[in-house]
Amino acid sequence: MKYALIGCGRISPNHIMAVKNNRLEFTALCDINPANIEEKMAKFDIPNSVNQYTDYHEMLEKEKPQLVAIATESGKHAAIALDCIEAGCNLIIEKPIALSLHDADAIIARAKEKGVKVCACHQNRFNKSIQKIREAVDKERFGQLFYGTAHIRWNRGYEYYSRAKWRGTWEQDGGALMNQCIHNIDLLRWMMGDEIVEVVGMTDRLNHDYIAAEDLGIALIKFANGSYGIIEGTTDIYPQNLEETLYLFGSKGTVKAGGHSVNVIEEWRFADFLDDPEEVKAKFHENPPNVYGFGHTPLYADVIEAIEKDRPPLVDALAGRRALELVLAIYKSAAEERVVKFPLVDCSTMDFKGRFI
Repeated sequence: MKYALIGCGRISPNHIMAVKNNRLEFTALCDINPANIEEKMAKFDIPNSVNQYTDYHEMLEKEKPQLVAIATESGKHAAIALDCIEAGCNLIIEKPIALSLHDADAIIARAKEKGVKVCACHQNRFNKSIQKIREAVDKERFGQLFYGTAHIRWNRGYEYYSRAKWRGTWEQDGGALMNQCIHNIDLLRWMMGDEIVEVVGMTDRLNHDYIAAEDLGIALIKFANGSYGIIEGTTDIYPQNLEETLYLFGSKGTVKAGGHSVNVIEEWRFADFLDDPEEVKAKFHENPPNVYGFGHTPLYADVIEAIEKDRPPLVDALAGRRALELVLAIYKSAAEERVVKFPLVDCSTMDFKGRFI
């Protein structure tokens, strides 16, 4: 399967390794900065047969890839995705899928019309720990789900933002919730049943006066199945990343996943005693070298199978929209100081430009 990567920045190594691990036919790399391409070519021993481009339109026309991954600035995801869809390409889009619900809906609709698969790159769904927890949800081992919580307690300082001026802007990124927290937000919504009734949120910029968006977000969620959710995410933790955790509490089960990127099951208690908690915790305990985890390779494998078998990817474009919708709803609730009802019809990060000035 012919593959091309658009965007050779911070997250691109995970995509390159997933390509190698899944033995895709790597045809092209594209980045507006040729130095980024050259650095990745050298670092990952990519052969010269992989063509290099600074214009993705030219790349699409000449290479005609079957699968394209988009790993650019978040604000460029939608426009590039729609161009790729028009070219008949299947897609893996880094999170968030877009920065507005209008653009996310356009991606979903056009992909359906063109008959191509679109995956939102929420790779933590493929963590072994998360797959184990999801299996327990599907088997109803929790009984009645009461509530779940997602905590992202990370650090991002001036150096991180100065290396890429688009970070922390409303035009190209958003703040802590949209960038650093959206993976765990996706997991919480997925685990708790997806459908939401209402959200109330608070956001603030406490420690990063050099960015436009928030560095702290807190939210309460009421799900349609009667359960609740709590989100707490920040990039203000001193002096470095502390943890990313996901808790689920039900009438017959309690689970906690932690570690760098919810790769470690730390608590496993169920009334049915179908497995030994200590054995589960020992088996599902893998801390990756960074917060990006090990999920890209299995996510790619799932997309390849989805294309070959003509089925939706596990994390399809609608799943990407749901994560985006929840973050935007928190932003809207915080900005307007009110409860936000679902579904959210249209909203964009640009609606909140100037909020903390």
